[in-house]
Amino acid sequence: MSNLSVNTITDALGGSTASINGLTPQASNMAATFNRIINGAMTIDQRNAGAALTLTNATKFPVDRFGLVRDTGAATCTGQQSSTVPNGEFTKSLLWTTTTGATAGVDDDCIIRQYVEGFNFANLGFGTATAQNFTLSFWVRSSVTGTYGVSFANSAADRCYMATYSITVANTWEFKTITVVGDTTGTWVPDAGLGLRIFWDMGSGTSRSIAASSAWGSSYGTGLTGGVKIAANTGATFYITGVQLEAGSTASPFAHENYSDTLQKCQRYYTVGGQKDSSGSGATTSSTTRYGVTMRAAPALSFGNSPQGAGTVLPAGTDWISATEFSAYVSQPSINFSYTANAEL
Repeated sequence: MSNLSVNTITDALGGSTASINGLTPQASNMAATFNRIINGAMTIDQRNAGAALTLTNATKFPVDRFGLVRDTGAATCTGQQSSTVPNGEFTKSLLWTTTTGATAGVDDDCIIRQYVEGFNFANLGFGTATAQNFTLSFWVRSSVTGTYGVSFANSAADRCYMATYSITVANTWEFKTITVVGDTTGTWVPDAGLGLRIFWDMGSGTSRSIAASSAWGSSYGTGLTGGVKIAANTGATFYITGVQLEAGSTASPFAHENYSDTLQKCQRYYTVGGQKDSSGSGATTSSTTRYGVTMRAAPALSFGNSPQGAGTVLPAGTDWISATEFSAYVSQPSINFSYTANAEL
C-alpha cells in the first residue's frame, strides 16, 4: 500500500490548505452531498414531454416532484419544463408564466412546492434537542424584482418557517441560499410519509400568507405577507433550477447525478408501464407486472386500456400489479394493458 504525505496542498490558482478555490476542506464538505430535493435540476418530465400545463387548484407536475397550484380562478397561469438555464451546468429549468394576472382570494394557494419524504429528512433530527440546520439553495430568474417568500412546514402544518430572498435584477439568473435553523419541537414524520413541505410563494392569498421570521412557529403559511405575487402580474415569468436542500449552514455545489438515477428516484412517486401477455386456451391467464422501482406507497392506478375479456387488474402493493383473464369470456385469454401509478405525497 502507498501513502501520500504532504505539508501543503495548493491549487493552480494559488489556493492553500485553508481555502481551495474558496472552499475550506472539512468533513462536512468533503463527503458527497445528500440533496433531499429530487429532480432539482428539472431534467425529468414523465407526464408531459415538455408541454405546457394550464394551472388550476389541483396540483399539476410540469416536471417530476415539483407540484404547481394556481388556486385563484381569475388568473391564467402555465407551468412548463424549459431550456432557459443559468449556465452550462444545467440543461433544464421549471417555468411559471402568468398570462393574465389576478390577486388571489384570501384562502387561495398559488405555489411551487416539493414535499420531501420522511425517510429523506429524518436524519436531520427535527423534533429533538439535536435538530440540525439545513440550507436550501437554487438558481432563480424572474421578470419581477422584489422580495419573495419560501416557507417550510411539517406534515401536520403546525410548525412553519417563512424565509425570504430578493430578486434584484429583472430577467437575470441569480443564485440564492437560505439557511434554516433546526426545529427542536413539533412532530416530524420519519418514514414514507410527508417529512417536510417546501413552498415557493407565487401569489397565495392574505389568509394563507404570514410574515417572515427567523424561528419556527405555529402559524402556517404558503405565502409571504407583502411579498411579490407572480400570479398577480400579467406577463410575469419565473424560472427556477438547481434546487438543493442539505444539512448544515453552507450551500455546497449542486450534486449532479446520472439521469437514470434521478429517473429512478422520481419513479418511486410516479411511473408508467404496461403488460402484454398471451397464453393457450387454459382456464385463465395470470400475469404479474413489477414496477421499475419500489414505490413509496401502494399507488393509485389508472389504465390506458382495460385487459381483454372480463378479467381483473389489481394493485398488490408497492412493487407489483396482478392481472387475471378468464377464458369463459375470450377464446384465448390474454392480458394487455397500460397504466400510470401515482404515489405522490
